[in-house]
Amino acid sequence: MSVHTLTLSQSARDRGAWRRLTARDSLVRRVDWLLLLVALALSVLGCLLVWSATRNRTDINNGDPQYFLVRQLINLAIGLALAAGVMWLGHDRLRSAVPLVYAASVAGILLIFTPLGTVINGQRAWLAIGGYTIQPAEFAKVAVILGMAMILAAQVDAGDREHPGSRAILQALALAFVPLGIVVIDDMGMAMVMSVIIIGVLLASGADLRWSIGLILAGVAAAVLVWALGILDQYQLDRFGAFVNPDLDPAGAGYNTSQAQIAIGSGGLFGTGLFQGTQTTGQFVPEQQTDFIFTVAGEELGFVGAGGIIVLVGVLLWRALRIARGASDLYSTIIAAGVVAWFAFQSFENIGMALGIMPVAGVPLPFLSYGGTSMFAAWIAIGLLQSVRMKRPLSA
Repeated sequence: MSVHTLTLSQSARDRGAWRRLTARDSLVRRVDWLLLLVALALSVLGCLLVWSATRNRTDINNGDPQYFLVRQLINLAIGLALAAGVMWLGHDRLRSAVPLVYAASVAGILLIFTPLGTVINGQRAWLAIGGYTIQPAEFAKVAVILGMAMILAAQVDAGDREHPGSRAILQALALAFVPLGIVVIDDMGMAMVMSVIIIGVLLASGADLRWSIGLILAGVAAAVLVWALGILDQYQLDRFGAFVNPDLDPAGAGYNTSQAQIAIGSGGLFGTGLFQGTQTTGQFVPEQQTDFIFTVAGEELGFVGAGGIIVLVGVLLWRALRIARGASDLYSTIIAAGVVAWFAFQSFENIGMALGIMPVAGVPLPFLSYGGTSMFAAWIAIGLLQSVRMKRPLSA
């Protein structure tokens, strides 16, 4: 065979491979690349902001300015691997494993009340294992979305009903209230996020609107009752008191919020420059690498940079909503909508508490705040969204 013939044969194979790669039903065309790139951009930006917030913190970085940066990059790498794994398995194949995922997540939350549990910032919400801390409630959010989706969509996807019936709704709520009831004991922020996820899932399922309205009213009544009975810990009462009246205790419960607002306000339009923030360098804002990571962006990247983060979050939510709208079945729709409710409320709560428009509740900013468990759960959610998109009809 001549060299010319071999060249033509190789060229034909290359064209065939390219056509398969770019075919309408190929993996490359089915992946939402904008969603993936936005999530990756937020994660990389978060690594830089975490680095800025911790490089001078010799009290926690073991004398290594890159300590938190390296760990967060490792967290990101593991998160990407988890997302790829979920995409490879597919949310449909995960459906049969949902009971195991749910049981494992509930068991993980219960373990925080054993000697493995540890208290951080007044909250007993972490497990200390081998020098690492894990927050099981982050994975419970994924389990609640998958579990409720499986129950609510069972009869509808089978063609037996147009909307989930009362029995299915009660079963789904019972499933969700188990982890919620455990988490609410000592982690009000996570309980708030889970509550919004539950309502978002119900709305997406097509359940009668009265169920969602009833849950909201029941939640308000429960909050009033908990407050009246004095069930909340003192630090939780102080946080809500400082939110209602920021001048109540500016050196105590209101300190975090007041310093956060100073940091964001000092950034001006374009910020002081990455690693140049005086509030950040001076370590005035507590927990700046986790709950108050947005203050680093506000000070060092300014209004433009902080606003850019909000725009990126908005684009991520827009893509996720498009995926939910184009889903091929109710199970897929509920999963995507649950993720949207999760990311939307948690982002609003985190940024809102930094700006002083929401109470300090101790929830991380998805993709940006430091923390392995939060990063892993967020990227698992991205994997679920991509899996839903890859299953959609070609015309969607």
